[in-house]
Amino acid sequence: MDSENNSIDETEGDLMETASAGAGDRLRTARETRRMELSHIAAETRIPVRHLEAIEAGSYDTLPSRTYAIGFARSYARSVGLDEKSIADAVRGELAEGGMHPSVMAGGMEPGDADKLPSRGLAWFGAFAALLLAIGVIAFASTYFGAGVELPSLMADSEEADGAGTDQTEALASADETAAPNALSADGQVVLTMTGDEAWVRFYEDGGERLFEGVMQDGDTFEVPLGAEDPRMNTGRPNLFDVTINGQAVPPLATEMVPVSDAPVSALALLARGSEETAN
Repeated sequence: MDSENNSIDETEGDLMETASAGAGDRLRTARETRRMELSHIAAETRIPVRHLEAIEAGSYDTLPSRTYAIGFARSYARSVGLDEKSIADAVRGELAEGGMHPSVMAGGMEPGDADKLPSRGLAWFGAFAALLLAIGVIAFASTYFGAGVELPSLMADSEEADGAGTDQTEALASADETAAPNALSADGQVVLTMTGDEAWVRFYEDGGERLFEGVMQDGDTFEVPLGAEDPRMNTGRPNLFDVTINGQAVPPLATEMVPVSDAPVSALALLARGSEETAN
């Protein structure tokens, strides 16, 4: 009887100690309880072993960014049966206490973190819409109110009036053509936003380094680094991703759930693809 009571006390003590431990200790304890090796977790989550070791040790500064720390921890928690939100909150708390360098994915995307919503893409879109509205107001004001400053001659030739209107129309068309390339430039910021429940995705440089690999959930966004060399994407659900360049929507990678591999996601490649589809 005494041995049974001691066993119960030890179990309760372990549970209390685990609950009060850091996110890394809780993940390691859960993994060891399930008798799983880090290599097993790495194969299941597609996260490098060195990153899993850093998470267990609480060494988040060795990870690429804050968003990777939280996203990797969520995937790890899912693999060992822990509550993803609880682990993500614990990691955020530890990051807030210790500090960390800014994320390379500015705008709020945390891989696998549904608590974050896209922001930078909406800001770009809002700024662009405000600019177009301002141009329209100025053009309207100069045309409508400017006409009353000086009364036109009653003898003015109607052809001259028509010519002036044509010049103004051509000027506005030229302004629109000039503004469009600036919004959809070949070196613009590409943002992909997940719009479904969840999907596994891998972003990487062609023949180079992996940019991100994991599960993205509804509302998650990924900003393709501007300096990435020929960035590409693998996923089984490309139709669930909205694509924008400098905040302006462009055609999606696919309209049906057809897996894609080595799909280019640079601004230049996306614009070229859109031009080809328009021509066809």
